[in-house]
Amino acid sequence: MKDNFSRQAKDYAKFRPTYPTNLIQSLISLTNKQDNAWDCGTGNGQIATILSEYFVKVYATDISKNQIKNAPKKSNIIYKLESAETSSLPDTSVDLIVVAQAIHWFDFDKFYSQVKRVLADEGTIAVLGYGLLTINPDLDKVIRHFYTEIVGNYWDEERKYVDEQYKTIPFPFKEIQLPPFKIKYQWKFDQLIGYINTWSAVQHYIRNNNENPTRSIARELEKNWGEKDRVEVTFNLLTRVGKLS
Repeated sequence: MKDNFSRQAKDYAKFRPTYPTNLIQSLISLTNKQDNAWDCGTGNGQIATILSEYFVKVYATDISKNQIKNAPKKSNIIYKLESAETSSLPDTSVDLIVVAQAIHWFDFDKFYSQVKRVLADEGTIAVLGYGLLTINPDLDKVIRHFYTEIVGNYWDEERKYVDEQYKTIPFPFKEIQLPPFKIKYQWKFDQLIGYINTWSAVQHYIRNNNENPTRSIARELEKNWGEKDRVEVTFNLLTRVGKLS
């Protein structure tokens, strides 16, 4: 698994979208007990924090020390610095596994081997994510051009799975279809810029060129933003949910 987010861990915690409570509640409804959950690739602990309200213990793992450093600390969340493919969790010990905006970085075969080992009977695995945000046609056009043309060559190959809405990842489980979920925010301009700056492609561009490419579109974004203090931003959620076959 690549560590693309340690350098911008604080901004990741500040600007990345969180997942709606009704989605998490839908996942919990698919479990028959709430003893242990595993938030794999926890990042800044967004999902772990929500799960901690429902589960006795939440195990939150990531390979980024800086990400975990910026995650909220709670008495029933156990953070561990380890990869998705080498879990230290006991066999059949977890009722719910959640992977949020991270599975495209994993070695699928090795990770799924761990899932099948640690998932309890009737346990559930949920793969979550979100694609490119939408605002309005004018702003979307600028962002799409930036995404594909300006930083397009700087995306890791694994990003294709997000662009394909996780439909093309292997998923060797008995799949459960969830209704569509969306995340909506009222964002100020600096929140949009802050979010774009967390993109791994933007960070790759900066390392290669010693300049931030976001500056090249800031003026055009501002022009299309208009006079509003805030605009509505929408993320369509990607979900793959299943149980052991």
